[in-house]
Amino acid sequence: MPVPAFVLGPERRHARLTMEVEDSGGVVLTAYHSHARPQPPSAEPRRAPRAAGHPGSRKSIPRCQRISRMLSSESLRSPAVSCSNSQASVDSASVGDFWQETDSVKENSMGGREEQVPVEVKPVDEGELEAEWLQDVGLSTLISGDEEEDGKALLSTLTRTQAAAVKKRYNTYTQTMRKKNKQSVRDVRDIFGVSESPSILETIPDIRAHANGLVDPGQSVQNALSDDDYLEKSIPPEAEELSFEVSYSEMVTEASKRNKFKKSDFKKEDYVLTKFIVQKTRFGLTEAGDLSTEDMKKIRHLSLIELTAFFDAFGIQLKRNKSEKVKGRDNGIFGVPLTVLLDNDRKKDPGVKVPLVLQKFFEKVEESGLESEGIFRLSGCTAKVKQYREELDAKFNADKFKWDKMCHREAAVMLKAFFRELPTSLFPVEYIPAFITLMEREPPIKVQFQAVHLMVMALPDANRDTAQALMTFFNKVIANESKNRMSIWNISTVMAPNLFFSRSKHSDYEELLLANTAAHIIRLTLKYQKILWKVPSFLITQVRRMNEATMLFKRQLPSVKKLLRRKTIEREVTSPKTSKVLQKSSSSRRMSDVPEGVIRVHAPLLSKVSMAIQLSSQTKAKDILAKFQCENSHGSSECIKIQNQRLYEIGGNIGQHCLDPDAYMLDVYHVNPQAEWVIKPQPSF
Repeated sequence: MPVPAFVLGPERRHARLTMEVEDSGGVVLTAYHSHARPQPPSAEPRRAPRAAGHPGSRKSIPRCQRISRMLSSESLRSPAVSCSNSQASVDSASVGDFWQETDSVKENSMGGREEQVPVEVKPVDEGELEAEWLQDVGLSTLISGDEEEDGKALLSTLTRTQAAAVKKRYNTYTQTMRKKNKQSVRDVRDIFGVSESPSILETIPDIRAHANGLVDPGQSVQNALSDDDYLEKSIPPEAEELSFEVSYSEMVTEASKRNKFKKSDFKKEDYVLTKFIVQKTRFGLTEAGDLSTEDMKKIRHLSLIELTAFFDAFGIQLKRNKSEKVKGRDNGIFGVPLTVLLDNDRKKDPGVKVPLVLQKFFEKVEESGLESEGIFRLSGCTAKVKQYREELDAKFNADKFKWDKMCHREAAVMLKAFFRELPTSLFPVEYIPAFITLMEREPPIKVQFQAVHLMVMALPDANRDTAQALMTFFNKVIANESKNRMSIWNISTVMAPNLFFSRSKHSDYEELLLANTAAHIIRLTLKYQKILWKVPSFLITQVRRMNEATMLFKRQLPSVKKLLRRKTIEREVTSPKTSKVLQKSSSSRRMSDVPEGVIRVHAPLLSKVSMAIQLSSQTKAKDILAKFQCENSHGSSECIKIQNQRLYEIGGNIGQHCLDPDAYMLDVYHVNPQAEWVIKPQPSF
């Protein structure tokens, strides 16, 4: 079955809505095709004329019925896929279910909840929006004028497209501020003038970066493609290769220059999204949870800059318009921000990353509901749901709620209610307009994945970890599709209003576009669950460079003496003798007794607590773990311990990095010779 096509070009002649029908009977609202005169985005599609004597006005009709009529109107063309009358009946019911789900989000039909008071949103101008963007990406120093190492380090590591995105937003901000005469602001050339002179990063040895974010010379994609030792050796004809090594925004910029983009091409009977084979490098792949909290914060900043630059490459503005916000509750379960829930849960379990109540909902559905037909389409008993909701709010944190009386149907309803009652949606609905515009152009699935990948990497930790656990759970539901009739299309369609919700008022036409795009994003997230949470390698490279730059800035003399010392520093960097000194950190004394290419690995929780290991070009992280397993295999308990252990790279130009078992250690060592190496358990949800 084809993926959603959003064809909303400027030439519109005859509008039509199409429904693509899946084999299992589910419905996906997939496209608004237009070939008629331009219409404003807020305009609603033309509806069929009412039959004579039609009772009541438009407003008297429930919205779910009104939308269903709009979709099945005889004035619109027939669906692109033919189906039997019985199947069409099922499809119509599914459409109604979808819009009933949307209405329940709008009307808060669960009852018993405290009324959430919207926070007043004052009108803002473009300059204020750009100022907020600069703060969100970690560049508040450009607004305040303060000299901070982190801000300077971030600026010094940007790729060409990323720097252009920052310049564009900063220019808008400065022009707005000058018009208001609020304060004197620096010219953009004062900030990015380093491009006309040697960059401060040139003083950082061994981490020279290309414009696309790669470290060189031996780690480029070109070299990686010829190395059969760590690259996927065969790619099935139906699969496509995916690289995390090159900046996505740089890739789309180059592709657009060469006119290499092709529109998505799917056969009607092919409803399977493209399979990707991720290109493995000698550094392996890194999960979002494998990095330290401080480094993940930098990943989020870089991801938002990269996402903005990515949309800039398509000429699309990633506008984050101010939307109506709701102040979350401070206690209870429903309507409480994820961060508050996690703070409460960590009093019980310090390592928890996903709210405990959500994990309980997962468990209840998995116990007996994975094979229940239409598990997320059914509403359950309203009275019981209301009762459970009130009891959870009052008793869960005190561990007094009786879970054995809740069945899987109520748990599924409560799960949806949990997400739709959050103060802000799990996924950023403010980015949906940009995604709608992107999908209208029907880019390749790889491009769509890259946009969603960056959006996920830019999520706050609590949202990202919760989303990952949720998608893992939904894939368990989808695995039982033959019995529960919940396919990837059904899950994404029903859950879209709960995971992407807006409290602003929209026309039916706008809501249809929002629903289509949100459902498609969830489909991509579900389909690429196994690779979506991997951190792109080019972002990790930038984080390493940021950490190197921060250390260098902190070592520099005060600004009064900086000019006098510049030539001396440059001379020391270019000298081979002093370059070796600069490569070593304060831990150089500790490492002075360790030969080149030898690392000392510590395992404080095992009986063999330390071991010096000589690295070769073929030594992998899993080989080091195997050596420790061999040394600690005297008892079964020790074997169990080592099976749950991972090798960590700590310090140097990274905060903490849990290494991929297939990572080649000599390459990691050369990138970060100052690191310590520790074997310890890997945290889980």
